[in-house]
Amino acid sequence: MAVVGVLALQGSFNEHIAALRRLGVKGVEIRKPEQLQSVSSLIIPGGESTTMAKLAEYHNLFPALREFVEMGKPVWGTCAGLIFLANKATGQKTGGQKLVGGLDCTVHRNFFGSQIQSFEADLPVPELASKEGGPETFRGIFIRAPAILEAGPEVQVLADYPVPSNKFLDSDSFIEDKKENAEEGGKVIVAVRQGNILGTAFHPELTADTRWHSYFIKMSNANVGEEASSSSLVPAEVDITSNQQPCSDLPIFQ
Repeated sequence: MAVVGVLALQGSFNEHIAALRRLGVKGVEIRKPEQLQSVSSLIIPGGESTTMAKLAEYHNLFPALREFVEMGKPVWGTCAGLIFLANKATGQKTGGQKLVGGLDCTVHRNFFGSQIQSFEADLPVPELASKEGGPETFRGIFIRAPAILEAGPEVQVLADYPVPSNKFLDSDSFIEDKKENAEEGGKVIVAVRQGNILGTAFHPELTADTRWHSYFIKMSNANVGEEASSSSLVPAEVDITSNQQPCSDLPIFQ
């Protein structure tokens, strides 16, 4: 069983670890670069993205996080974590913030407005229901939530949300971007997968429904299986039947 790391700088990392525990999976807090070496996958939780970025920079985590993603290890970002994983973010504070990147999309940082405009909604999730069973919808909790305005061709859309033209008209944080960049039909993307990266604009860790966590765990276990399969391959040039070379001298592949 894969050990899942949860970035524990700020935000809802305890809730993610509790959700993993309910599924019988060990989640460990990650605060330092070297701790990433002990986990096979990583969750970047929701929180305040600017604060998380500053703390990550203070602990010199960005190089290690980028390497983790580039190595193809499964990473899931929820809310602020989604912003972290995007290749591009708009609607940021003055000066912007560092991103880990890897997810070919453009995210608007506070698309749905301020804290008081947080909401819940039932999202159609056919891919999740197909893989994990249960209802055809998932109750998404959006707290100062981002939204994906554009996604690359290799990004699989797992959930979107309709945005009426008159919704949140009292918020000036996203109206221009919504008019120019929102998906056709007045929808924005709120959950995606691209290879080893999963992203949700909402907070599954704040619900009793653990299907997103189960979906991610299966991504993690599949990756561990692939690594084990790769490490068991014997290079063609090594003659394992020869008694001329002691086992301790054979090359080790990890």
